This record gives sequence, structure tokens and C-alpha cells, in this order.
Amino acid sequence: MVTPRPRQWSRRQFLHAVGAGALGASLSSSVRAASETSGRYGRPNVLFIAIDDLNDWVGCMGGHPQAITPNMDRLAAEGMLFENAHCQAPICTPSRASLLSGLYPSTTGLYFLAPQYREAETLREITTLPQYFMDHGYRSLGAGKIFHTDDDPYSFHEFGGNMGGFGPRPAEKISLPKGHPLWDWGAYPDRDEDMPDYKIAHWAAEKLKQDYDVPFFLSVGFYRPHVPMYAPQKWFDMHPRDRIILPQAAREDLEDIPPYAFQLTYAAAAPRHDYVVSLNEWDHGVQAYLACTTFVDHCVGVVLDALRNSPHADNTIIVLWSDHGFHLGDKLRWGKRSLWEEATRAPLIIATPWSPKGQRCRRSVAMIDLYPTLVDLCGLPPRSVLEGKSLRPLLDNPNAAWDRPALTTFGPNNHSLRSERYRYTRYADGSEELYDHDADPGERANLAGREEYREIIAEHHKWLPEINREPLPGSAGSDSPLYEGFREY
Repeated sequence: MVTPRPRQWSRRQFLHAVGAGALGASLSSSVRAASETSGRYGRPNVLFIAIDDLNDWVGCMGGHPQAITPNMDRLAAEGMLFENAHCQAPICTPSRASLLSGLYPSTTGLYFLAPQYREAETLREITTLPQYFMDHGYRSLGAGKIFHTDDDPYSFHEFGGNMGGFGPRPAEKISLPKGHPLWDWGAYPDRDEDMPDYKIAHWAAEKLKQDYDVPFFLSVGFYRPHVPMYAPQKWFDMHPRDRIILPQAAREDLEDIPPYAFQLTYAAAAPRHDYVVSLNEWDHGVQAYLACTTFVDHCVGVVLDALRNSPHADNTIIVLWSDHGFHLGDKLRWGKRSLWEEATRAPLIIATPWSPKGQRCRRSVAMIDLYPTLVDLCGLPPRSVLEGKSLRPLLDNPNAAWDRPALTTFGPNNHSLRSERYRYTRYADGSEELYDHDADPGERANLAGREEYREIIAEHHKWLPEINREPLPGSAGSDSPLYEGFREY
């Protein structure tokens, strides 16, 4: 086991880090712009905002017509919204581990909820994104859910804690009497101040008021709208239950899906859709998700307003991302744990002090691209081991050439590739799905069996990973009958 990094650096280390990255004539126009706006320490700060289980139900993304997210919408108007961004795993631990390590799940063998980052034999020595910034003179601060679990002592000089995590919770469940204790929703508690995300937001806001002698990397991880979908009543009132618009959930939508996909996406801990409907809770669940999303958007606004009113406003790169999407009855599923669009697509917004405002990019990008992107934008030495690709060319020009599809993996040899137009999925048993998003954004007609699409499938097939590592020792939390030995966690 490695020894935790000391939570400080020497003057020599700091000066060496800054000097090694002095921005010269060989750097890109964007990085030169970073130099011009980066203040006394030579590099921009990074505000790194993570939101748990947030799908495309964000105003600027158009995923649900009743989404109320003014703060995320404003951030998108100040930077670039990547409209076609996807996670590398549709479940928390491997998704976040992939983003923070820069390595695909198929490379590391971390596919499920366990093991955790520093427990994984393929990851325990791998330098994380915030840790790499620490190594190059940044002060790393964080609070809330960044990794799947709490503080990683190698990645933060200061960590404010989880502030209560998924709590608080009532003595008895509100809406779903049976099942996993986290699977519930409703108006609770009474006050915003009792919510962990409120506390996390205000902790971060206080940190942004402070002055620093070196650039900072501030990680802010919010828990909502992850279950339990609790928020105070006022947030529910903004989404009246009797007016809720439900997702489409036609049973015939599943008729051309391979049997293997049904097993993979079973998600034993999540409620069955028929059970939710039998309790007359579908509309309430959708209302709760929208309410929790509006609440967490408010918390995002607390942090962003603090930055705008701080001396760091003109010297900070802002990244907002989610670890994966979420089903709310569509595909007759609840939760994540699938390789369909609703589970893989998630918000990604990047705003820099020097980039054009209000840009949108339709290229298919991946959360794994954030590590090399931030290294590139901040002028740090590049890392050849990273499997992502810097998004800087797309920040410079959202229509720049970009032929690489986004890869999402759930379990060994189960891969989905999302290009700008198509989604191609190949499962471990060889079964396939193909969807044309220009004609079928809801992924309701599987085209994989049609001869006229063989060439399209072949074009995507070449992007499947060559490495498919077996699940790591200690793997658990698949929640699928395909991996019975890995279900309990």
C-alpha cells in the first residue's frame, strides 16, 4: 500500500511545477489564453462540480420539458455544452474511477460497485486527476461525492467530508414500502439547511471567498438526484404532481432487445416498473427526480455565484459533469445499469475564462476525456498513459473533426459505442443492438439484424476495446443475475 501524499508541498516543488509548465510559444492558442488570464500563479484554477445520477433532464439539454435548472443553463450559456457526452460505466464506482484515473473499466477490471479505487489492484498506484494537479503545485480541496466513497487522502490537501451523504432519511420510507432502503422518494426534510448538498455548496462557497498563494483544484460533489429522492416540499411545489409529464414506456419497445440485455439490466435493487405503477407512484417518482434536480441546481448556483463574486472569477475553469444517466420508467426500467442512452448520456459543461460563450458541441465525447482536457488547458505535462482524449480542439471549434465514438462498458465484454449518429452495442454473448439517433432518438428500433447496416456496424466494431480484463478480486455490486457472485455489496 502506498503512503498517503503529504498535504503540503515545498517551495522548491511548487516553483519547479510552475516553471516546468511555463507557457511558451509551442502551446496552443487556448493554453496561451489561459496564461494571459491566469493571474499571479501562472495557471488557472479549476472548479470541478460532480452531480450524482443526473441524466439529460436539464433545461439546456432538453431531456424533459418540465426541468427547471436555471443555474446549469446559465453555466452552459457561459461556456460549452457537450450535448453528446457519455459515461464509461453506467454505475457510480467504475464511472468515477474511470474519469479520475483516465483508464477504461475494460483496462482496469473495475466494472461494479466494488472494489473501491485504492482497493483495486490495478488502480491503487494510479495517480488521480486531482492528485496529478497536486503534484504540479495546485492546492486540492474537495467535499461531497467525488469518488464513490469519501475522502481519498492521496487526492486532497483538504477534504470537507460528505456532510451526511445520502441522508437525512425519515424513520419510515415514504413511497416505496418494500425494497432497498435507498429506493424511496418524497418531500423530506423540512429545511434546505438539513440537506447534505446544501452544506457542501456552502462549504465550497466559503472556500471560494479565500485567497490562495497557488492555483486551486476545488472538487464539489453533490448527491442529489441520486436516491433516496428526498428534498424539501418547496422544490416539489415547483413541479406539481398533477401536471407531471411521464417518459414514454411502451412494452413493444423491448421486443427486439436481446435476452442477454434483459439479464444485464435487471438491477435487482431497483423497483420493478410494474410495482411502481401498481402503487400509483410513477408520476410521484418523476416529480421527485425533477424536484431533486431543481434543488441540486440551486446548490450549483450557490457555488457558481460565490465564484462570480470572488477574486477568482476571471481565472477559473469550470467543469460540471455527472457520472451517468438514469431511467425513470423508460425501457420499463428504474435506475442506471444499462447500455442505453438514458443511462449513458449525462451533462458535461466546460466554461473557461477565454472561450467563446454559449457554444454547443454535438460530437460524441466521454467523461474519460476530462483528465487529459484539464491537463491540456492548464498547461501541465501531458500523460501518455491516459486513455481519454483532450477536448481542447472542440473547445476551440465545436465542429472540429472528431471520429472517435464514446465507449461505455458494463461488465466484461459488454460495450456500447455512441457516435454522433449511431449507438452500437455488443454484448458478451455476441448479441447486438444498433440505433440511428437521427431517426430514432428514443432507441426503439434495433437495426442490428438488418443487412443494410452491416457496414455501419463494422465501422463501429473497430472501436471496441482490445483489452477486456476479468473482474477484479473483490468485485461486487453488479446487481445482475449474470454475475451472481458479484451482486452483494
